[in-house]
Amino acid sequence: MKPFNIILAVVGGAVAGAALGLLLAPEKGDNTRKAIADFLSEHGVKLHKSKMEQLADEIAEEIKEVGR
Repeated sequence: MKPFNIILAVVGGAVAGAALGLLLAPEKGDNTRKAIADFLSEHGVKLHKSKMEQLADEIAEEIKEVGR
């Protein structure tokens, strides 16, 4: 595997793990969405608020489907 692919996989895994941790934490949905938005903003991902909420909803749905 190329070094860039390894780095990309590690970073992607870290972001996915952080998102899962936030989504599975016992907080209200609004607080969780804000935490995801803040996390992504801190790491250089800039999305419009509606797109950020859509992304958080999609992540939550994927987690629900995996848990079934």
